[in-house]
Formats: sequence, structure tokens, C-alpha cells
Amino acid sequence: MKFSSALVAVTAVTVVSSHPILSTRKSLPPNCSAQNESAAAGAAYFITNEPDGNFIVGSDIGADGKLTFKHATWAGGRGAHGVTDPIGPDGLFSQGSIKIAGQSVFTVNAGSNTVAMFSIDSKDPAKLRMVGQPVSTGGEFPMSVTISKQSGQVCVLNGGKVNGVNCFKQDPRLGLIQMSDTQRSLNLNQTTPPSGPPGTTSHIIFNEDGTQLLASVKGVPPAGGFIASWAVDPTSGSLSAEFIKSGSPQGGGLPFSMTVIPGKDAILATDPGGGFDIFNFKAGKQASSTAVPITGQIATCWSSFSKATGNFYLTDIGTSQVTEVNVDNNLNGTIVNQYPQGNASSTIDNDIADINGKDFLYVMAPGKQSVMVLSLDAPGKTTPVQQFSFQDAASKAGIKTSTNNLQGMTVFVG
Repeated sequence: MKFSSALVAVTAVTVVSSHPILSTRKSLPPNCSAQNESAAAGAAYFITNEPDGNFIVGSDIGADGKLTFKHATWAGGRGAHGVTDPIGPDGLFSQGSIKIAGQSVFTVNAGSNTVAMFSIDSKDPAKLRMVGQPVSTGGEFPMSVTISKQSGQVCVLNGGKVNGVNCFKQDPRLGLIQMSDTQRSLNLNQTTPPSGPPGTTSHIIFNEDGTQLLASVKGVPPAGGFIASWAVDPTSGSLSAEFIKSGSPQGGGLPFSMTVIPGKDAILATDPGGGFDIFNFKAGKQASSTAVPITGQIATCWSSFSKATGNFYLTDIGTSQVTEVNVDNNLNGTIVNQYPQGNASSTIDNDIADINGKDFLYVMAPGKQSVMVLSLDAPGKTTPVQQFSFQDAASKAGIKTSTNNLQGMTVFVG
């Protein structure tokens, strides 16, 4: 993805077919296994998002925060890439294509219009088992998924010609089951696959108390984008019939990822139109918003929050840089520090894991076919821990990865 200035344990697996997408799991050859099952503190996952078969790549997280390639699991469908010129990384134009909740992993298959649920092996967390079968998202080009911390409700954001949101309940045997009265349209004039990044959907999350479902939509300059919010019924999980639109602030216009600002009924939204925006929902049903510029940014689109440092970490695909941001009690945002990740790393999705009381940041860098691992030592201070290059290990396991299709980052700690 590129904005213009205007903007994939060694386990014996029976392969049921010679076609890779019919194998439920790919395992490393014995000489590529670097850790025993009991050595992992957790696992990190991303998706290959390949049109001929989407795989979840699971890597062990060691006690030192470092990653080791372990398993690749078929996600149950195909990946896809949005229409953009020139073609580049971030094919889904989104954050949240794969997410963790409890002992489960959820991911979208954008080229199959499905979402799938997986259980995490308690003794080998990089190893996943599909629960039930992938289910239709009720729309086209699903690109982001979220799970309510309060109810476990799973909701998906569709970004194609048939766009909007749809929600499911979890069943430990059957997987995902459609919920009634939760499919809602955004009424966007889009295509499948969508053309963008401007004018496309970006991210779906629940607010902190689970009473609102939020979806971000980028604008098409000079028109600004918006955050759509639906009220969530606390008993049934149904959504309000219509969404409330909270527009982008002046100086923004392309709201992308959304990260909850703890305790504030507010979110930080990255915005490649300038830096990041803060949307304050305490102001009423329609949020007020302010824009904070990041000097020299090109496309700041992904974000996560560290409980240890109290700060947010934003990634820019254009500058290949991590920007640390603080938001104070009055919802004023400031830049704390910036951390270059190497030219042409094309840093996109990121997530944070607490390993033995210390936070580590995991950043997908498709330009290097790597995950960048940083130790978050203190506010304003990080230490590079690892550039985890996964391409060779994935290739040996029979998994195709390509710079333009790699997507997502989510972490599990047992």
C-alpha cells in the first residue's frame, strides 16, 4: 500500500491432497525446529493472505521475546489484494485481519469472503486447530475482525462491494455461528476487491466497555473519512439499526487503525493524512475529534498500546518507522520518540506481548519478509531485540510468502 501526497514442532501431518490449501497444517522439517514445546512463552501469528491459499504462520515467542518459526495452518480460504497503483504491501488496507481472544484465533479470508475460528494448543501455542468450518461473512472482502472482551461476540468488517459489519457467536465445537440482527451496511460505493487505500474500510473494534461497535472508513480527499458506531444490545448482542457517523478532524481525513485510550471513552486513530487523530466519545453519541501531526510521516496506519509504558506505538509503511505517542488525561497527544526500522522495511501491523513482566513490540515488516521485535524498556526507550526473517523457513515448509500480500500481527501469551 502506498499513499500519494494528496495520498507463514515438528509434527507428522498427513497431507490429504497434493494441493497446499487442502492441508490443514504445514510443519517444519526436523532440522528447522529450534524450540521444544515447553520452551515457548507464547506465540505470534500473521497471515500469508495469498490468493491461492491463505495460511496462518505461527511462531514461538521465547522467554527473551525472540521468535522462532514453528507451524503454518491453512486458514480455510484464499487471500486477496485490493486494487491500488502501484501495487504494494498492505493488500487488505486494514488492521486486525487476525486476532486473539482467550485460547482462540480468528482470521479473515478476504478472497473467499469467510472468517474462521481456531483453538490454540495449550502445550504448543503456535499450533492451531480449526474449530468447525469457515463461515460466510455476509459481505465481500472481509479485512478486519474483533472480539468483545465482555461477551465474546465476534464481528467482522467487510470492505468490498457488499460492505459493512456482521457478527457471530463462538461455539467450542461448531465454531462461529451467525448472530441475528447484527448485519449492517456502511453503504459505501466500492468494488470487490476494493479500490484504495482512500475510500476503503480499515478496522473494526469494540469500545472499552463493549457497548459500541466501531468501524473506521478512510476518506477520499478532499472529503474526510469517519468512524461509524453502532450501539450493542447488552443482552442479545444485536446492533442498532443505523450507525452514527463521527467525522475526521481538520488536518486528518483517513482514519485507519483504532486503539482504545484506557479509561477515557476515546480512541486513538492513526491517520496517514497527517499523523493520528483522537476521537472523544464522551462528548456525546457523535465523537469530537482532534488531529495531531507527525512531521515527516508518509502513511501512519497501525497502532497498539503498551500497559507497561502507558504509551501507544504507531507504524508508518512509508518511512518504516515506529512512533511512540503519549496521550495525557486531557486527551492531548504528543510524540515521545521515534524508532527507524530500516529502509524499505514497510512496517505495517503490530501488536504487544507481556513476556515475564516486560512488554515487547512485534511489527510486521513485509518489505524485509521479517518481524521486527523491540523491547519496550521504558517510556521513550526501546531496544531492538530481533529482525526475525521468516521467508526461508516458510519456503522449506512449503509456504509461499510475498511482500505485497503479508498481513496482520497478533500475539498470545499462555
